[in-house]
Amino acid sequence: MNTVEIKTRKAPNWIPSLLAVACGVFVANLYYAQPLVGPISSDTHLPLASSGLIVTLTQIGYVIGLLFIVPLCDLIENRRLVSSILVVGVCALIAAALTHNATIFLITSMFIGLGSVATQILVPYAAHLAPEEKRGQMVGNVMSGLLLGIMLARPMASFVTDLWGWQMIFIFSAIITAILTALLACVLPEHNPSPSMSYVDLISSLWSLFTKTAVLRRRAFYQACLFGAFSLFWTVIPLWLASHFHLSQQGIALFALAGVAGAAAAPIAGRLADRGWTKRLTGLAICVAILSFLLTHLFQDSSDYSLAILVIAAIILDMAVSGNLVLSQRAIYSLGGKIRGRVNGVFMAVFFIGGAIGSALGGWAYAYGGWVLASNLGLSMGVVASLYYLTEKSSS
Repeated sequence: MNTVEIKTRKAPNWIPSLLAVACGVFVANLYYAQPLVGPISSDTHLPLASSGLIVTLTQIGYVIGLLFIVPLCDLIENRRLVSSILVVGVCALIAAALTHNATIFLITSMFIGLGSVATQILVPYAAHLAPEEKRGQMVGNVMSGLLLGIMLARPMASFVTDLWGWQMIFIFSAIITAILTALLACVLPEHNPSPSMSYVDLISSLWSLFTKTAVLRRRAFYQACLFGAFSLFWTVIPLWLASHFHLSQQGIALFALAGVAGAAAAPIAGRLADRGWTKRLTGLAICVAILSFLLTHLFQDSSDYSLAILVIAAIILDMAVSGNLVLSQRAIYSLGGKIRGRVNGVFMAVFFIGGAIGSALGGWAYAYGGWVLASNLGLSMGVVASLYYLTEKSSS
């Protein structure tokens, strides 16, 4: 096991706010391409059936980083590690904006995902700054910034694309990410772990942590199912809105903007988790996710009623996923500071694998069965989570 000494000076009160903003900006890089799969596929000559790979490969890059880079926060000074990763992300964003080749764009997408894992070093870093009794609140506040980044990324990408083309969102993000990288390097307190194992041993311990830690396995599976449904929904819905409702990129952006309301669930879930409501709220989140997909089957026409139902479904799905994410992180961070970096890496890797599967299935399902098939697949992911939830006998 690791022994960790947190060698930091007292953090200023505004540091958590800075971390929330930084997490939102960095994680948004994973999602800018999601509402743009149409124009990007057209410009890079990527077939529609393969369009889901744009999101899937970004998430695969993220998973690779979660498994092989995030655990380094238990070995290496965190501020220096974050800065190094973000340099990779900035370079990948610039490369994505400059290419018109599908293969090159997909490769750069993987590196964008890899560079975005800095977020998952900053979240447990924030947990280190809070006492145990306020850890859920701290994580919830930082995660609200991260979730706002996820939800604002889609409308922002659509608005910018409508004005200047899809390449500009990657240029803008590269500039903002570079500025925040420099700021974090200057102002973050140091967090120096005192490792007692090598990198190889550290990585080898990930599987052991997963197999021997029931809370980690359960929370990761719940979130993998919900995030898979979430990724499927937001990969397919821009295509559906454009073809079925004839919305422009600006209209799609306004639709995505409605989903931002779902981020409100994060800080609330964090506070309620501190009161011991984790299990009950997890069941509620899974039920709400299932309900969101059921709602989309109420109307199948292109009326305003049908569009309004889709907006409601988007909001409550985002609430379910964001709320359950904070509940899960509160649970796994309580396992102890010595393994927090590795536990977070494993947890995030598992649930982002779920997201990658959801994105890939979404693109395939929409190409061959339209919205109905895609929506049914999303619904089935929530049902699988609910069946596993019914086997839980004690709160976690």
